[in-house]
Amino acid sequence: MNLESTRRRLTEKQADTVARLTQAAVEVLREEGFTGLTVRMVAARAGVAPATAYTYFSSKEHLVAEVFWRRLANAPTADAESASRADRVVAVLRGIALLLADEPELAAAVTSALLGHDPDVEHLRARIGLDIRHRVSAALGADSDPDELEALELLYAGALVRAGMGYGTYEKLADRLETSARLLLE
Repeated sequence: MNLESTRRRLTEKQADTVARLTQAAVEVLREEGFTGLTVRMVAARAGVAPATAYTYFSSKEHLVAEVFWRRLANAPTADAESASRADRVVAVLRGIALLLADEPELAAAVTSALLGHDPDVEHLRARIGLDIRHRVSAALGADSDPDELEALELLYAGALVRAGMGYGTYEKLADRLETSARLLLE
């Protein structure tokens, strides 16, 4: 999948640099956590100059938000024709909730990063929100109620914040999302 950078369109070489930076960010997060992460540290791990890293990412929050955006954009979408409406919605919510389940350092960093006020993070937050909205809307079907869609978005956002605050694992979050979505839809 060709992912356009938040800040500009990328050549193949630039896209490779951004991919190396985002992979290095995940590696540094595993070792240092979000507090210890710096763009300079990530640049060194990726083998690029710090100034180069800053041409692509305005902050560590921007870099971490980009990592999540790329994971989400590459995640499969639910089959809109299969199963019941509730099953499709649950599959979407569960899939997104479990994107980072095996990477607690990254999950915590994403929660912190997405709450930031960096304009580049705000842009990615909007892209992420739109992607999730489209996935949930497709799962609901053509005759979906806008209030129902918004309630599911609020459910998901609240659950992620809760998990990011340490109130349970992402696996438990996925289970709780399933229960809550079914209550709402059935």
